[in-house]
Formats: sequence, C-alpha cells, structure tokens
Amino acid sequence: MEPDESVNVLGGALELCSTSPMTGFFRDGHCNTCASDHGSHTVCAVMTAEFLAFSKYVGNDLSTPRPEFGFGGLKPGDQWCLCAGRFLQAAEEGCAPRVRLGSTHARALEVVPLDMLRSYGLDG
Repeated sequence: MEPDESVNVLGGALELCSTSPMTGFFRDGHCNTCASDHGSHTVCAVMTAEFLAFSKYVGNDLSTPRPEFGFGGLKPGDQWCLCAGRFLQAAEEGCAPRVRLGSTHARALEVVPLDMLRSYGLDG
C-alpha cells in the first residue's frame, strides 16, 4: 500500500500537516492517501472547540483519548488530517475548521471544491 502522488491542492509538493499529534492515514504526519483510504483523510485542518464538538455530535469523537489505539485525543489548535467528506459536512453546517492548503492533498478536490477550501485557508 503506497501513497498516491504527494501533491497539494495548490499544485505543489504536499507539506507536513502534524507530527504532534501524529496524523495522516499512514501516520506519517502528511495527509497522504491511497485507494485503501476510503475516508479520504486529505484535509489538513486546525482543530477548533466548535469543530471538535460538531464532530463528536455527528459520531466521530476526536477529542476523547483512546489509549488502546495510541490516540491522545485532539484539542483546539492541533492540526489533523480530516476526512474530506467530514470537512465538507462541517462547512455546510457553518463550523468547519481552518485549513492548511499546502498540507491538504489534491485528492480532497474530488470531494471539496477548491474555492471552499480557499475560503477556510490559512495559506496560499
């Protein structure tokens, strides 16, 4: 299982999202993806209390530590590779987090329009 070509939504090399906490489908700090990544964990987002509460409400609790999975739980300010569909859902509900465009994989564009990503972008 090899990652797809590491290109960001701006057409450049995919930048690091986070190593603390370690994120990504491959847990390599990048929002790389492949055919096995059915959730498309491609959007590098900066967590907010509002988004974490929304995510928990819709069934994906990202803030509670799960030591059995080596997951310490996320807090506001942490950067994390979100599923593109969850980002889109949060944007449609008005509570999407900000996005690091240089660290967001180009495959996110299969789900989220570039204009929408740019409107939440912290770079580019």
